[in-house]
Amino acid sequence: MIAIFSTVIPVAVIVAIGFLVGKTLLLDLPTLSRLSIYVLFPALIAYKMYRNTLTLDDCLGLIVGCVLTYGLMFLTAMVLGRGLGKTVQKSLVLTSVMPNAGNMGLAVAFLALGEPGLERAIIYLVVSNVLLFSITPAFLKGGGWRPGLSLTLKLPLVWAIPTGLALRLFGTSLPLKLDTGLEILAVAATPVAILILGIQIARSPLKFSLYEGGASVLRLLGGAIIAYVVGKALGLGTLDLQVLVLQSAMPAAIVTFLIAQEFGGDAPRTVRVVVVSTLLSFLTLPLVLFVLSA
Repeated sequence: MIAIFSTVIPVAVIVAIGFLVGKTLLLDLPTLSRLSIYVLFPALIAYKMYRNTLTLDDCLGLIVGCVLTYGLMFLTAMVLGRGLGKTVQKSLVLTSVMPNAGNMGLAVAFLALGEPGLERAIIYLVVSNVLLFSITPAFLKGGGWRPGLSLTLKLPLVWAIPTGLALRLFGTSLPLKLDTGLEILAVAATPVAILILGIQIARSPLKFSLYEGGASVLRLLGGAIIAYVVGKALGLGTLDLQVLVLQSAMPAAIVTFLIAQEFGGDAPRTVRVVVVSTLLSFLTLPLVLFVLSA
Protein backbone atom coordinates (compact mmCIF):
# COMPACT_ATOMS: atom_id res chain seq x y z
CA MET A 1 0.00 0.00 0.00
CA ILE A 2 2.91 2.38 0.74
CA ALA A 3 4.26 1.77 -2.76
CA ILE A 4 0.86 2.58 -4.24
CA PHE A 5 0.57 5.86 -2.35
CA SER A 6 4.14 6.74 -3.28
CA THR A 7 3.01 6.71 -6.91
CA VAL A 8 0.35 9.36 -6.30
CA ILE A 9 2.14 11.47 -3.67
CA PRO A 10 4.78 13.02 -6.01
CA VAL A 11 1.99 14.19 -8.33
CA ALA A 12 0.03 15.56 -5.35
CA VAL A 13 3.10 17.47 -4.12
CA ILE A 14 3.63 19.12 -7.52
CA VAL A 15 -0.09 20.00 -7.66
CA ALA A 16 0.25 21.54 -4.18
CA ILE A 17 3.24 23.62 -5.34
CA GLY A 18 1.18 24.80 -8.30
CA PHE A 19 -1.64 25.66 -5.90
CA LEU A 20 0.71 27.84 -3.81
CA VAL A 21 2.06 29.47 -6.97
CA GLY A 22 -1.49 30.20 -8.10
CA LYS A 23 -2.27 31.85 -4.77
CA THR A 24 0.91 33.97 -4.58
CA LEU A 25 2.01 34.84 -8.13
CA LEU A 26 0.12 36.71 -10.83
CA LEU A 27 0.71 34.34 -13.73
CA ASP A 28 -1.30 34.34 -16.95
CA LEU A 29 -2.89 30.89 -16.86
CA PRO A 30 -4.25 30.91 -20.46
CA THR A 31 -0.74 31.64 -21.74
CA LEU A 32 0.72 28.80 -19.67
CA SER A 33 -1.99 26.44 -20.89
CA ARG A 34 -1.33 27.34 -24.52
CA LEU A 35 2.40 26.85 -23.97
CA SER A 36 1.63 23.36 -22.69
CA ILE A 37 -0.91 22.46 -25.39
CA TYR A 38 0.85 23.97 -28.42
CA VAL A 39 4.55 23.46 -27.57
CA LEU A 40 5.42 21.09 -24.72
CA PHE A 41 2.93 18.29 -25.26
CA PRO A 42 3.45 18.18 -29.04
CA ALA A 43 7.19 17.93 -28.30
CA LEU A 44 6.52 15.11 -25.82
CA ILE A 45 4.32 13.22 -28.30
CA ALA A 46 6.81 13.69 -31.16
CA TYR A 47 9.77 12.61 -29.04
CA LYS A 48 8.03 9.57 -27.56
CA MET A 49 6.82 8.52 -31.02
CA TYR A 50 10.40 8.97 -32.22
CA ARG A 51 11.79 6.83 -29.41
CA ASN A 52 8.78 4.53 -28.97
CA THR A 53 9.61 0.84 -29.42
CA LEU A 54 5.99 -0.26 -29.88
CA THR A 55 4.71 -1.56 -33.22
CA LEU A 56 1.14 -1.25 -34.47
CA ASP A 57 0.53 -4.86 -33.50
CA ASP A 58 1.76 -4.10 -29.97
CA CYS A 59 -0.68 -1.25 -29.38
CA LEU A 60 -3.65 -2.16 -31.63
CA GLY A 61 -5.60 -3.72 -28.76
CA LEU A 62 -5.01 -0.66 -26.58
CA ILE A 63 -6.18 1.64 -29.38
CA VAL A 64 -9.39 -0.36 -29.86
CA GLY A 65 -9.92 -0.41 -26.09
CA CYS A 66 -9.53 3.36 -25.88
CA VAL A 67 -12.05 3.93 -28.69
CA LEU A 68 -14.61 1.55 -27.16
CA THR A 69 -14.18 3.06 -23.68
CA TYR A 70 -14.71 6.55 -25.14
CA GLY A 71 -17.87 5.42 -26.94
CA LEU A 72 -19.37 3.67 -23.92
CA MET A 73 -18.60 6.63 -21.63
CA PHE A 74 -20.20 8.94 -24.20
CA LEU A 75 -23.40 6.86 -24.31
CA THR A 76 -23.51 6.46 -20.51
CA ALA A 77 -23.22 10.20 -19.94
CA MET A 78 -25.85 10.91 -22.60
CA VAL A 79 -28.33 8.60 -20.87
CA LEU A 80 -27.59 9.82 -17.33
CA GLY A 81 -27.75 13.47 -18.40
CA ARG A 82 -31.14 13.29 -20.14
CA GLY A 83 -33.07 15.01 -17.39
CA LEU A 84 -30.50 17.75 -16.74
CA GLY A 85 -31.14 19.92 -19.77
CA LYS A 86 -29.16 20.15 -23.01
CA THR A 87 -26.38 22.41 -21.75
CA VAL A 88 -25.66 20.42 -18.60
CA GLN A 89 -25.92 17.15 -20.52
CA LYS A 90 -23.23 18.36 -22.92
CA SER A 91 -21.00 19.25 -19.99
CA LEU A 92 -21.52 15.82 -18.41
CA VAL A 93 -20.58 14.11 -21.67
CA LEU A 94 -17.49 16.29 -22.01
CA THR A 95 -16.09 15.62 -18.53
CA SER A 96 -16.99 11.92 -18.80
CA VAL A 97 -15.22 11.14 -22.08
CA MET A 98 -11.99 13.08 -21.49
CA PRO A 99 -9.75 11.98 -18.62
CA ASN A 100 -6.65 13.91 -17.67
CA ALA A 101 -4.49 11.43 -19.55
CA GLY A 102 -1.79 14.03 -20.13
CA ASN A 103 -1.16 16.18 -17.06
CA MET A 104 -1.69 13.44 -14.49
CA GLY A 105 -2.02 10.28 -16.54
CA LEU A 106 1.49 10.23 -17.98
CA ALA A 107 3.09 11.00 -14.63
CA VAL A 108 1.13 8.35 -12.71
CA ALA A 109 1.59 5.75 -15.48
CA PHE A 110 5.36 6.32 -15.46
CA LEU A 111 5.63 6.15 -11.68
CA ALA A 112 3.39 3.09 -11.42
CA LEU A 113 4.34 1.13 -14.55
CA GLY A 114 7.72 2.48 -15.64
CA GLU A 115 8.85 3.32 -19.18
CA PRO A 116 6.83 0.51 -20.86
CA GLY A 117 3.70 1.86 -19.17
CA LEU A 118 4.55 5.41 -20.23
CA GLU A 119 4.91 4.35 -23.87
CA ARG A 120 1.43 2.86 -23.81
CA ALA A 121 0.00 5.77 -21.83
CA ILE A 122 1.15 8.09 -24.63
CA ILE A 123 -0.70 5.94 -27.17
CA TYR A 124 -3.83 6.33 -25.02
CA LEU A 125 -3.26 10.09 -24.80
CA VAL A 126 -2.91 10.44 -28.58
CA VAL A 127 -6.03 8.39 -29.33
CA SER A 128 -8.17 10.13 -26.69
CA ASN A 129 -7.13 13.58 -27.92
CA VAL A 130 -7.90 12.73 -31.54
CA LEU A 131 -11.34 11.48 -30.45
CA LEU A 132 -11.91 14.53 -28.26
CA PHE A 133 -11.02 17.17 -30.82
CA SER A 134 -12.58 15.47 -33.84
CA ILE A 135 -15.92 14.34 -32.36
CA THR A 136 -16.72 16.35 -29.23
CA PRO A 137 -16.66 19.91 -30.68
CA ALA A 138 -19.10 18.85 -33.40
CA PHE A 139 -21.38 17.32 -30.74
CA LEU A 140 -21.27 20.45 -28.56
CA LYS A 141 -21.66 22.98 -31.34
CA GLY A 142 -24.01 20.94 -33.49
CA GLY A 143 -22.31 22.04 -36.69
CA GLY A 144 -21.43 18.61 -38.07
CA TRP A 145 -18.12 16.83 -38.43
CA ARG A 146 -16.35 19.38 -40.64
CA PRO A 147 -15.67 21.99 -37.89
CA GLY A 148 -14.36 19.24 -35.61
CA LEU A 149 -12.06 17.90 -38.32
CA SER A 150 -10.86 21.41 -39.13
CA LEU A 151 -10.03 22.02 -35.46
CA THR A 152 -8.22 18.69 -35.20
CA LEU A 153 -6.01 19.43 -38.21
CA LYS A 154 -4.98 22.77 -36.69
CA LEU A 155 -3.63 21.19 -33.50
CA PRO A 156 0.17 20.74 -33.30
CA LEU A 157 -0.43 17.72 -31.08
CA VAL A 158 -2.02 15.85 -33.99
CA TRP A 159 0.84 16.71 -36.37
CA ALA A 160 3.36 15.64 -33.74
CA ILE A 161 2.26 12.03 -34.33
CA PRO A 162 3.34 11.70 -38.02
CA THR A 163 6.40 13.86 -37.28
CA GLY A 164 7.59 11.48 -34.58
CA LEU A 165 6.80 8.44 -36.72
CA ALA A 166 8.68 9.92 -39.68
CA LEU A 167 11.74 10.56 -37.49
CA ARG A 168 11.54 7.01 -36.24
CA LEU A 169 11.41 5.58 -39.78
CA PHE A 170 14.66 7.34 -40.67
CA GLY A 171 16.21 5.73 -37.60
CA THR A 172 19.07 8.21 -37.29
CA SER A 173 19.91 10.99 -34.87
CA LEU A 174 18.89 14.48 -35.89
CA PRO A 175 21.69 16.85 -36.92
CA LEU A 176 23.17 19.37 -34.50
CA LYS A 177 21.72 17.36 -31.59
CA LEU A 178 18.23 18.62 -32.34
CA ASP A 179 16.87 15.41 -30.84
CA THR A 180 18.42 16.49 -27.53
CA GLY A 181 16.55 19.80 -27.72
CA LEU A 182 13.33 17.91 -28.48
CA GLU A 183 13.96 15.67 -25.48
CA ILE A 184 14.45 18.69 -23.18
CA LEU A 185 11.08 20.09 -24.24
CA ALA A 186 9.50 16.65 -23.81
CA VAL A 187 10.84 16.27 -20.27
CA ALA A 188 9.40 19.68 -19.34
CA ALA A 189 5.87 18.83 -20.51
CA THR A 190 4.62 16.74 -17.59
CA PRO A 191 5.86 18.82 -14.60
CA VAL A 192 4.72 22.08 -16.21
CA ALA A 193 1.30 20.61 -16.93
CA ILE A 194 0.90 19.36 -13.34
CA LEU A 195 1.88 22.81 -12.03
CA ILE A 196 -0.76 24.35 -14.31
CA LEU A 197 -3.29 21.95 -12.81
CA GLY A 198 -2.43 23.20 -9.31
CA ILE A 199 -2.73 26.83 -10.42
CA GLN A 200 -6.12 26.04 -11.98
CA ILE A 201 -7.35 24.55 -8.70
CA ALA A 202 -6.14 27.60 -6.77
CA ARG A 203 -8.11 29.93 -9.02
CA SER A 204 -11.32 27.91 -9.33
CA PRO A 205 -14.24 28.12 -6.93
CA LEU A 206 -14.69 24.82 -5.09
CA LYS A 207 -18.37 23.90 -4.97
CA PHE A 208 -19.34 20.37 -4.09
CA SER A 209 -22.94 19.66 -5.05
CA LEU A 210 -24.72 16.47 -6.07
CA TYR A 211 -23.92 17.14 -9.73
CA GLU A 212 -20.21 17.77 -9.22
CA GLY A 213 -19.95 14.71 -6.98
CA GLY A 214 -21.88 12.45 -9.35
CA ALA A 215 -20.02 13.65 -12.46
CA SER A 216 -16.69 13.14 -10.67
CA VAL A 217 -17.56 9.59 -9.59
CA LEU A 218 -18.69 8.79 -13.14
CA ARG A 219 -15.36 10.04 -14.50
CA LEU A 220 -13.14 8.40 -11.88
CA LEU A 221 -14.77 5.08 -11.06
CA GLY A 222 -17.17 4.75 -14.00
CA GLY A 223 -14.29 5.23 -16.43
CA ALA A 224 -12.16 2.63 -14.62
CA ILE A 225 -14.95 0.04 -14.50
CA ILE A 226 -15.93 0.46 -18.16
CA ALA A 227 -12.28 0.32 -19.24
CA TYR A 228 -11.74 -2.85 -17.20
CA VAL A 229 -14.76 -4.55 -18.78
CA VAL A 230 -13.66 -3.46 -22.27
CA GLY A 231 -10.08 -4.59 -21.67
CA LYS A 232 -11.17 -7.99 -20.39
CA ALA A 233 -13.58 -8.43 -23.31
CA LEU A 234 -10.75 -7.67 -25.75
CA GLY A 235 -8.39 -10.02 -23.94
CA LEU A 236 -5.72 -7.35 -23.44
CA GLY A 237 -2.41 -8.31 -21.88
CA THR A 238 -1.71 -7.32 -18.28
CA LEU A 239 0.23 -4.12 -19.03
CA ASP A 240 -2.19 -2.92 -21.73
CA LEU A 241 -5.12 -3.56 -19.38
CA GLN A 242 -3.42 -1.70 -16.54
CA VAL A 243 -2.72 1.32 -18.75
CA LEU A 244 -6.25 1.36 -20.19
CA VAL A 245 -7.85 1.24 -16.73
CA LEU A 246 -5.40 3.63 -15.10
CA GLN A 247 -5.71 6.29 -17.79
CA SER A 248 -9.51 5.90 -17.82
CA ALA A 249 -9.56 6.43 -14.04
CA MET A 250 -8.02 9.91 -14.26
CA PRO A 251 -9.99 13.05 -13.30
CA ALA A 252 -11.59 15.29 -15.90
CA ALA A 253 -9.04 17.06 -18.10
CA ILE A 254 -8.50 20.81 -17.84
CA VAL A 255 -9.05 21.17 -21.57
CA THR A 256 -12.73 20.21 -21.10
CA PHE A 257 -13.39 23.62 -19.56
CA LEU A 258 -11.79 25.38 -22.54
CA ILE A 259 -13.79 23.28 -25.01
CA ALA A 260 -17.06 23.88 -23.12
CA GLN A 261 -16.40 27.61 -23.14
CA GLU A 262 -15.60 27.63 -26.86
CA PHE A 263 -18.15 25.22 -28.32
CA GLY A 264 -21.02 24.96 -25.84
CA GLY A 265 -21.83 23.54 -22.43
CA ASP A 266 -21.94 24.82 -18.87
CA ALA A 267 -18.37 26.14 -18.50
CA PRO A 268 -18.51 27.06 -14.76
CA ARG A 269 -20.02 23.68 -13.92
CA THR A 270 -17.40 21.96 -16.07
CA VAL A 271 -14.46 23.60 -14.30
CA ARG A 272 -15.96 22.66 -10.92
CA VAL A 273 -16.06 19.01 -12.01
CA VAL A 274 -12.42 19.30 -13.07
CA VAL A 275 -11.47 20.61 -9.63
CA VAL A 276 -13.61 18.19 -7.58
CA SER A 277 -12.63 15.12 -9.64
CA THR A 278 -8.96 16.07 -9.37
CA LEU A 279 -9.14 16.33 -5.58
CA LEU A 280 -11.13 13.09 -5.28
CA SER A 281 -8.66 11.30 -7.58
CA PHE A 282 -6.01 11.35 -4.85
CA LEU A 283 -8.35 9.03 -2.95
CA THR A 284 -9.61 6.90 -5.86
CA LEU A 285 -6.33 6.40 -7.75
CA PRO A 286 -4.64 4.49 -4.90
CA LEU A 287 -7.73 2.25 -4.83
CA VAL A 288 -7.50 1.65 -8.60
CA LEU A 289 -3.75 0.98 -8.35
CA PHE A 290 -4.35 -1.46 -5.50
CA VAL A 291 -6.94 -3.40 -7.52
CA LEU A 292 -4.67 -3.45 -10.59
CA SER A 293 -1.70 -4.68 -8.57
CA ALA A 294 -3.84 -7.45 -7.08
